[in-house]
Amino acid sequence: MEEFVKGGAFLIESISPQEVFTPEDFNEEQRLVAKAVTEFVVGEIQPVADDIEEKKEGLLPSLLKKAGELGFLSADIPEEYGGQDLDKISSLLVWEKMAQGGGSFMSSFGAHTGIGSLPIVFFGTKDQKRRYLPNMATGEIIGAYALTEPEAGSDALNSKTTAILSPDGKYYILNGQKQFITNAGIAGTFVTYAKVDGEKFTSFIVERNFEGVSLDEEENKMGVKGSSTRGVIFTDVKVPVENLLGEIGRGHIVALNVLNIARFGLGAGCLGGAKSALQEAVTYAKKRVQFGRPIAEFGLIKYKIAEMAIRTFVSESMVYRTGGLTDRILQRIDRQAEDVGIQMAKGIEEYAIEDSINKIYCSEMAGYVVDEAVQIHGGYGYIHDYPVERGYRDERINRIWEGTNEINRLLIVDMLTRRAMKNRLPVLGAAQKVANELLTLRPKVEMDDGKLTLQKEMVEMSKKIGLLVAGAAVQKYMMKLAEPQEEDIVGLISNIVIEVFAMESALLRAMKSMEKFGGEKSEIQKAMAKVYVNDSFDRVEGFAKQAFAAIAEGDMLRTQLSALKKLTRFTPVNTIALRREIADSVIKIGRYPF
Repeated sequence: MEEFVKGGAFLIESISPQEVFTPEDFNEEQRLVAKAVTEFVVGEIQPVADDIEEKKEGLLPSLLKKAGELGFLSADIPEEYGGQDLDKISSLLVWEKMAQGGGSFMSSFGAHTGIGSLPIVFFGTKDQKRRYLPNMATGEIIGAYALTEPEAGSDALNSKTTAILSPDGKYYILNGQKQFITNAGIAGTFVTYAKVDGEKFTSFIVERNFEGVSLDEEENKMGVKGSSTRGVIFTDVKVPVENLLGEIGRGHIVALNVLNIARFGLGAGCLGGAKSALQEAVTYAKKRVQFGRPIAEFGLIKYKIAEMAIRTFVSESMVYRTGGLTDRILQRIDRQAEDVGIQMAKGIEEYAIEDSINKIYCSEMAGYVVDEAVQIHGGYGYIHDYPVERGYRDERINRIWEGTNEINRLLIVDMLTRRAMKNRLPVLGAAQKVANELLTLRPKVEMDDGKLTLQKEMVEMSKKIGLLVAGAAVQKYMMKLAEPQEEDIVGLISNIVIEVFAMESALLRAMKSMEKFGGEKSEIQKAMAKVYVNDSFDRVEGFAKQAFAAIAEGDMLRTQLSALKKLTRFTPVNTIALRREIADSVIKIGRYPF
């Protein structure tokens, strides 16, 4: 059986370009999926974007039902329950292309197809799957995920909602309140959480028509205004025992695994939104004339367009690399197995580190891209009539839901540490090896040869820097590294890990394209990889300096900084010329170029 790459292994292993999946590897079926979703978005969603934003009565449910009729709601639902059971690359393509229909529709679509239905796909009994999934696949039933409470956001296990078994043993009586629940106003089912006997955190499937389920008023949100967001109140709600999801006291297993897959999809959604914003910005810049020429010809505008395209390229490389890894591990699972859903959740959990990285990077990338799109539009970008104004407001939530980016930064280091302690990932051994080699360690290449050899060496040095910083932090703080007062150091380590995965994903994709295609397409990818690695490496060095200064002092600090200086001895590339080349290519095409 084909061996799989361990989650987080990118930090300690060298990877060849042939080992990663890239968008250039999409097969014909995957391209047809992308084409079909795009046609649906352009034909059905974009023409009614204003009506969606204004919450036109019945519009959003009807659009979701249309999406269901075309099979777009069931990419991850097994065929025996009316689903498509697509590979994860295809599933990511559905998320990416749907996001180009705007944040409000994507918010509702994502909540339904991701966190609304996947808990049942992974952890539901056969009876639960039979009762709910076929109608969720068609959009007859819209799903919602009710986890957050007024006093339990990121700290979800602090839930105050309770579940008490009825005297006859037929029901659990739920009491409590959930907050900020996407799709609440249109949902037929809620996957929710309560503490059995006030202690055992447990998951349940609650139907909207169960007696005692009520809703608060719609929240007046900054963005994604067209989606429904309400509080959900449970007052003596009788939930049949057969609607308990998973095991009593194991609700955290359901919640954490579902959030992993939600982050997996969210990266693709942010990618789709960024591509739309980039296209809007380029289209406007080519038409807007100032001082006798289109503003697309001005150097500072070209810089913005190039940087928007580069970060989009990096995100795309990360998202589909992770999708390829996930598909590879899921192919090992027997689809006829009794516990197939749990096995799939476990397989997806293998890349929980990469999922958190993608969630952080792609949401912050999308924030940057849409912000620059508004800036390129100037005053018009601030006007409601222009799509970038709505895009700017809609994007902001991506850094908050599915675990804030701050929480996800803590999770990255926590997961790496736990896997290291369990010998699941030999991070500590790798860190010690780098420390032992420090006196003789030098970059093998310091000048650019045009073949990305320099950039490959910079990525390898970045990994070693990350291991040195992590090793120094663990050596000083041990288990105290997880305490709140050290979170800023944990954040710096996470930032290095994120940059390593980002720059390596872009580099490997560009190298694979150079080997496979050559020509102009690979030249632009090569230019993007050069610029990104050059800039990312400087950020890694800066994060490391901050971390070392916090961890050590005196002679120890001087030794660490001296070692860091040796590892960062590279000649920078001319990013100004490369950005101009990238911008010219994007402007010529009028959109993201790949």
